[in-house]
Amino acid sequence: MPRPDHVEIVGGGIAGLVVARRLALAGRRVTIREASDRLGGQLAPQQIAGVELDAAAESFATRGGGVVALLDELGLAGDVVSPEPGAAWVLRASAFGRRGGAVPLPAAGLLGIPADPASPDVERAIGRAGVRRARLDTLLPASVGARAETLGDLVAARMGRAVLDTLVAPVARGVYSREARDLPLEVAAPLLRAALREHGSLAAAVRALRVAAPAGSLVAGIRGGMFRLADALAAECARLGVVVETGARVDPVPPGAVLAAPHPDAAPGREVTLVTLVLEAPELDGAPRGSGLLVAPGAPVAARALTHLTAKWRWVADALPGRHALRLSYDTPPAAPVATALADAAVLFGRPLPQPVDATVRTWTRASADPGAGLRVGEPAAGVGLAAVIPHAEALAATLLDDSPLREGRGRMES
Repeated sequence: MPRPDHVEIVGGGIAGLVVARRLALAGRRVTIREASDRLGGQLAPQQIAGVELDAAAESFATRGGGVVALLDELGLAGDVVSPEPGAAWVLRASAFGRRGGAVPLPAAGLLGIPADPASPDVERAIGRAGVRRARLDTLLPASVGARAETLGDLVAARMGRAVLDTLVAPVARGVYSREARDLPLEVAAPLLRAALREHGSLAAAVRALRVAAPAGSLVAGIRGGMFRLADALAAECARLGVVVETGARVDPVPPGAVLAAPHPDAAPGREVTLVTLVLEAPELDGAPRGSGLLVAPGAPVAARALTHLTAKWRWVADALPGRHALRLSYDTPPAAPVATALADAAVLFGRPLPQPVDATVRTWTRASADPGAGLRVGEPAAGVGLAAVIPHAEALAATLLDDSPLREGRGRMES
């Protein structure tokens, strides 16, 4: 590939910043053109109750190690923190011959798929009839569900609707903002199909993948907020002489430019509304729902998930002594978001809650998958989450540097 002396990057989110920094480290001239008035995309801060919290993403998946490696380069590795102990819960719908209500999400699983469908915590969540159906997974031929295109279709074929609707669908909605039957299996769990073929059942495949996974928490955060990653990347780009133009809409995309934003002709993305509440609520001391709750389809709330931020992250609790911070997410913006979020939180916790001390409402657009042609980075090309976006952006930067005699920057990336 011919190596350009100047690279233009359209989009100043995390992917664009990663590419820009890596190229600038190798001595390239780089210009970022960002349509909004700030860099960092959805890694953004917000002021609430006198403290600064994340306005969107508050954690990252640790798989692959790519995010932690970048944080180490930026001097932030010492501020990487794990969530506090405490399982997530799920709010069930009334179905399958049992009552609804909130129960702990079984811990030993993958994307809600239980590693042992006969375990007591699985039976508590889906009932005996659900367990009987799920245990058929061990008797079915490995070919059943082997050609399923989506996570939901695979789980339904192997373990049945109770596991799908009560355990897997809430995780898919909470993590990917998508219905399990619309979530491609290769996006959700790229190794699961091969593991099913090798081990003969879905439960055995999950157990094998869990054993193979590195020890430690599956997610982590940054003390002080995930937005610090965006700030550090932006500061590095400024130090390295990257030219940044904000408020710059680029259409059409110039030939040879790196597209780190949705394509101008792409279909509209999915909107996600996040409502953050800060409450003085002693009744939430002790984290009665662990780190938060996911919501099964048909449950009696509009929210799809609630994160108990002060229970999940010690640094948030330290910043808000005597108070509780809750984050509720919605696929459709409520007409009265704060009132709706407070009412939903009361249902999710199973108790009345006081009026919030402060609240914020932010609506974000998650880009639709659109790999397209050309030099593409970011969620449309890489997939959801920093664990996918950052390594993909690093790989594109390495490709652009492949013919460069300036190996120092590339060597740092590969180390």
